[in-house]
Amino acid sequence: MIPQNLRPLFWDVNVEQFDPRAWPEYTIFRVLEYGDEDAVAWMRRMFPEAEIRQIIRNERRLSPKSANFWALVYGIAGGDVAALTESEANRVAQ
Repeated sequence: MIPQNLRPLFWDVNVEQFDPRAWPEYTIFRVLEYGDEDAVAWMRRMFPEAEIRQIIRNERRLSPKSANFWALVYGIAGGDVAALTESEANRVAQ
């Protein structure tokens, strides 16, 4: 179910048995964080935009750089993105 060219994004699972639709948070996170244009096009075919937007809002493992980029692409305010609000809180605490 994972195209051959995207398998390196899922280095820690058995891609022969992995069902991306059963694990949308993990799959979308990997594509948002590590994917290229082909991976993003595949992700958009696999998952509805509302689900992708929800992951952008709630996924704390996104790097600030990726979280900011995808928030801009999808028109989501930075304050609504968990990875950005936690990142900012950590910087202030230090």
